[in-house]
Formats: sequence, structure tokens, C-alpha cells
Amino acid sequence: MKVLVLGANGKTGKLVVKQAIEAAHEVSVLVRRAGSSYPAGVRVIIGDALKPEDVLGAMDKQNAVVECIGGTKPWKKQTLESDAMRNIVRAMKKSATKRLLVVSAMGVGESANQSPWWYRYLMVPTFLRGSTADKAAMETIVRASKLDWVIARPPILKDGAAAGKIQVLRESETGHSITRADLAVWLVDQLTDSAYIGQAVVVANS
Repeated sequence: MKVLVLGANGKTGKLVVKQAIEAAHEVSVLVRRAGSSYPAGVRVIIGDALKPEDVLGAMDKQNAVVECIGGTKPWKKQTLESDAMRNIVRAMKKSATKRLLVVSAMGVGESANQSPWWYRYLMVPTFLRGSTADKAAMETIVRASKLDWVIARPPILKDGAAAGKIQVLRESETGHSITRADLAVWLVDQLTDSAYIGQAVVVANS
């Protein structure tokens, strides 16, 4: 499958690229600047996800998109993810690209009920207030797109080796953390799995 990864220079995006290559997908990345290294076979496209023409050019002949874009100041008001998603959705429709996998966050929408009290009442209204609002707006665009979308809402992201235990939580379950490596595995699995199409789910190790 031909896969375009956005946010490929971020911690999660890099792991998605690595995992997709290991799964024998043809991977392209749209980045504003080339990173220090990418796995062999990755097609690097220099461009900006906030520029519609750059996204459309990168979308040519792609089968799927994995969006891992995230801001660096989650407490500040921002529109990075929602602005980028508008460009992504438009380009996908013009290019007939159907599968869209998106990294959001636990705490957005109804997943607030799946977060611990300290995350819901302390983290989201303060440190995460800007990014949570932007992710909520981004999710609205995704839901209205009529594409084959899946939204992953991870809890706290941890670095380090994959734990190997990945759970899609039920509405009654509380999420605590997931390694970026495990999240990358789960996202790449969704490229060929239709079980969660049209759903926003909390994905966690615990």
C-alpha cells in the first residue's frame, strides 16, 4: 500500500514511518525539512501541510494517509492540526485517497469520560487546553469527510520499547498511557484492518 505520513519528523511519526516500512508499505513523508535519517525506501517530499498545493502534490497516487501532526506548545491557542486537516481532506478527495488514520488525544469529546480525574480536571483545562481544542476541531473535519477514517485517542505517550500489549478501551474503561512504539504498531495495522473505520477510540497499554 502507498502511504503518506504527515508529522513524520515527530517522535510518533518517525516510529510510524519505521513500522510502515517494516510492514512492506511504500512510504512517502511530507516534511518542511528533511530529518536526520529515514529508513531505506522512504520517499521524502519537502513541503508544508499548511499549504494546500503542497499537500495535494504529495497526495498523488497515495492509498492512505497517517496524520501525526502535533504542536509544541499545547497550552497555547492554535489551529495547526485543524488547518492541516482541511488541506489533507481536500487533497484526499481530489486524489481519490480513501483511508485516513489520525492521531488525536484522550480527553477530546466523549473520551474525557475515559480519562483519570487528574487528567480531565487538571491537565486538559491547563497544560493541554490549546491542543485539545484544536484536536476537537480537527476531529470534526475528519468526521464530516466521508472518508474511511479512524481516529486514535492515545492517553499519555511514553518513549521507549513497545510493551506489546495494546488495548482499544471500552467506554467504561480508563486510559493511562501507551508507548509511542505501540501506538505506531496499532496505526500501521489499521492500514489493512477495517474493524475501526468510522470510529474514534482510546488506544492504551493500560
